[in-house]
Amino acid sequence: MAEPTPYDVIIIGAGPAGFAAALYATRDRYRTLVLEKSGLPGGQILLTDRVENYPGYEVVSGPDLITHMQKQVERFGGELAVSSEVTGLVRRKDGLLEVDVNAGEKKLAARAVILAPGSDYRTLGVPGEEQMRQATKVSYCATCDGAFYRDKHVLAVGGGNTAVEDSIYLAERFTKKLTLVHRRDEFRAQQVLVDELREKAGKHNIDIKTPFVLEEIVPTGQGDEIDHVVLRHATTGLCEELKVDGVFVFVGMSPNTSWLDGIVELTKEGYINCDCRTLQTSMPGVFVAGDCRYGAAMQLATACADGVIAAMMIKRYFRAPVSWSRESAEHLGGSGW
Repeated sequence: MAEPTPYDVIIIGAGPAGFAAALYATRDRYRTLVLEKSGLPGGQILLTDRVENYPGYEVVSGPDLITHMQKQVERFGGELAVSSEVTGLVRRKDGLLEVDVNAGEKKLAARAVILAPGSDYRTLGVPGEEQMRQATKVSYCATCDGAFYRDKHVLAVGGGNTAVEDSIYLAERFTKKLTLVHRRDEFRAQQVLVDELREKAGKHNIDIKTPFVLEEIVPTGQGDEIDHVVLRHATTGLCEELKVDGVFVFVGMSPNTSWLDGIVELTKEGYINCDCRTLQTSMPGVFVAGDCRYGAAMQLATACADGVIAAMMIKRYFRAPVSWSRESAEHLGGSGW
């Protein structure tokens, strides 16, 4: 049986970064395939009911935005395959990149690949979290959802730099009261940030509770609002209830890159290293876009921008793959990716 005609570009991940890359690749008349491991395209944005910070839309739901993106790509001939989890990537002797799908179910070839598998917010796994997440009362991004809690009381959970910085951001700009809980007595955040937090606590009504753990998020009878949360003291084990309007969980993110270990260079946290000018990874012809790359801003608009840049760089790569990759590597020099 003859091998299927290779694609020009295969994009791994059908979120905003992947679709933005596909739009530019298809408009350049490259034969383009987008692979998505889940049954629906969209990734994290599918969980967002209201998007108000994407240019051109006053308000749009995540699912609606992804539908528009998918239609744009398909209008220019792009292909989408869902339930197609990529489990391997190698460069063949003929120079093409071979993508293994669903653990050997099929193998596809392309001249270039864009990695856009995204990242997932780390969750606490406590009762009520997933239900209230679906009801848009639990958030993992202050920049995305802070404006929905103007003059409200919110609970923030976490002890790292992001938790402290985003708690200050919420309290200064939006909330009437913010309660920050951390499971240890000392924060992991840089001391300068902790000092700023304590300095601004009185002015902006920030209640710092340590060492406390969020034990449960209890919904109202209708299931669309938070009735209260249960906090447990990490040392004494005593529990208390707290009335809040929303919960922000700031315990980090996990890039969807475990399958790439040993294939492209990753940071110790699992983010994909790249040349920041071109978004090329350590494997020539393989580019990266979106929240899975080191240094990403973790925003919808910047994920799309990454996709555009990666697709535009592929045009340059196709003109002279060998010399372009060498030039990119030389630019990095001894400083690394």
